[in-house]
Amino acid sequence: MDKITKKKVEKYFSVSKEAYKLAKDNVANKKLGEDFLDMIDRYIRDAEHFYEKGDLVNAFAALNYAHGWLDAGARSGIFDVHDSRLFTVD
Repeated sequence: MDKITKKKVEKYFSVSKEAYKLAKDNVANKKLGEDFLDMIDRYIRDAEHFYEKGDLVNAFAALNYAHGWLDAGARSGIFDVHDSRLFTVD
């Protein structure tokens, strides 16, 4: 597994967007949540931009940043989510 394939990036898009929706629907700290959701949204949009240009490496990197924000929000209690498939919680 030393290649970033279109299939892998598409899988990460799916997981990140699902986690983003769950986080957005379960904000426990509104002020911080808005800031986190803004950053997550920006990274997902960056990933879409890179993907459309065929730049799979940067698309994958942006998705990993987005998911890092998702996990940080979940671990810190900003998002009240309990899904260990999507987040590093529980």
